[in-house]
Amino acid sequence: MVTASTIAVLGGTGKQGRGLAQRFAMAGRSVIVGSRDPERARAIVADWGAQAGAIEVDTNAGAVARAATIVLTVPFASLTSLLDEVQARFLEQALVVDVSVPVTFTDGKMSMIDVPEGSAAEHVRARVPAHVGVAGAFKTLPADLLDEVQQPVDCDEFICGDSDAARAEASALAGLVRGLRTVDVGPLSRARSIEHVTALAIAINRRHHIHHARFRVVGLA
Repeated sequence: MVTASTIAVLGGTGKQGRGLAQRFAMAGRSVIVGSRDPERARAIVADWGAQAGAIEVDTNAGAVARAATIVLTVPFASLTSLLDEVQARFLEQALVVDVSVPVTFTDGKMSMIDVPEGSAAEHVRARVPAHVGVAGAFKTLPADLLDEVQQPVDCDEFICGDSDAARAEASALAGLVRGLRTVDVGPLSRARSIEHVTALAIAINRRHHIHHARFRVVGLA
């Protein structure tokens, strides 16, 4: 069944995905975890506790076909093949929320991946149908913290999008995460700055041997 409140989380069994999926379910939304291996994903979801009963599992294509909002929590390197797989399944006026950040680690060193479109979010925009809105959100939130689903995140999150409607919908979605304040930063091209800020947070974590570096904008009412 498709409803306006249904959220598909693709890559929903990783730390970031499972944290968001559970937090959305705890906020009362219908959630579908999309996976390349639904049987394995069902076994994982069954171990998530009380909120697991409110979360369904489907193939990636099946989840996209049933959801008004699709959250992409797969690694950047997997985005192109995933979007090719689900290309024809998006509903009219669906919203895709990109969470990915184009970073890579080689010999323990982090670097940004060069993205021809400018950012991961713009990469997604170039690969989904025109009738689908695209927003960037949840990019700076630490996966470890998201996975601690009983804890408020207590920070701000930057939202960008290809339209006012996309940003408004993504902001409402982010508002389901307890302790998160949204900051609308404008067009989808701002994802370039957000993704670099995420890389900065990763560098702070590594340098100071912490896990939950995140951001708060001071002076914003």
